[in-house]
Amino acid sequence: MKKLIIAASLAALFAGSALAETIKIGVTPAEHAQIMEQVKKVAATKGLDLEILEFSDYVVPNQALADGELQANSFQHQPYLDNQVADRKFDLVSVGTTITTPMGVYSKKVKSLDELKDGATVGIPNDPTNGGRALLVLASKGVLKVNPDVGLKVTPADITENPKNIQIVELDAAQLPRSLDDTDASVINTNYATAAGLNPKKDSIAIESEKSPYANVIAVRAQDKDKPWVKTLVESYQSPEVKTFILEKYNGTVIPSW
Repeated sequence: MKKLIIAASLAALFAGSALAETIKIGVTPAEHAQIMEQVKKVAATKGLDLEILEFSDYVVPNQALADGELQANSFQHQPYLDNQVADRKFDLVSVGTTITTPMGVYSKKVKSLDELKDGATVGIPNDPTNGGRALLVLASKGVLKVNPDVGLKVTPADITENPKNIQIVELDAAQLPRSLDDTDASVINTNYATAAGLNPKKDSIAIESEKSPYANVIAVRAQDKDKPWVKTLVESYQSPEVKTFILEKYNGTVIPSW
C-alpha cells in the first residue's frame, strides 16, 4: 500500500511538472514591465511561468515575436499592431486587451498649450501610429486641425489648419522626454514619460481623453492564438489581483481596459 501511495504521489508530481510551461514575453519599461511582474505572480499559480524581457523601443518586440524569439508581447495598442502587420507582413494577432495609457503633452517652457508662441516646436513620435495619435491629441486641444477623413493614420501632411504655425518635430518615441530641453512642448507616451520621472496627471500640460481607441493588447503569433497558455496568460492579466494593482499604483494615469 505504501508503494502505491508513493507511486501515486510521484505520478501527480510529474503530471504537475508536465503542465507547467514557460513562455518569453516582451514588454517596454515602466508600467508594462511593472504590471507584467504582477501578472507573472498570478500566472505562476496557474502553472504558467513568464520570462519577462524588456525592450527599449517599439519595433524590436514585434520582430522578435514574429521570429519566434518571444511567444508573446505586451506593449502596444491595437492601431500600432495593425500598422505593423500591414507594413511588415507580420502574422501577429491580439488576444486580449490590457491597459490604456493616456498620451500627455509636456513642456519645460510653457504651462499651457495656449502659451505656445507662433512658430513653436512640438515633438511627436516618429512612428506612424503614435505620431498620428499625438497629432489627434493636439487637434483635440485646439492647437491645430487635421483632415478628419484620414482617421487614425494622420501625418503632419494632413494638418489642415495651423494658426500658430506650429513646427512638428518627429523623434523616436523613447527620446521625447529628452527633447523637452529643445522643444517648446512634446507629446509623449505614458510609458516613456513615467520612465523619465514625469507624472502624466501632475506634469502634463494637456492629456488625452480616456475615451480613446488606443487600448493596449497582448499579441501572439497567429499560429499560437488557440494554445492553452494563451488563455492562461490573458486570464492572468485580466485578473482581479492585477486590476487592483493597476488602480492602486497608478491612480488613474494607467487604466485597465477590460
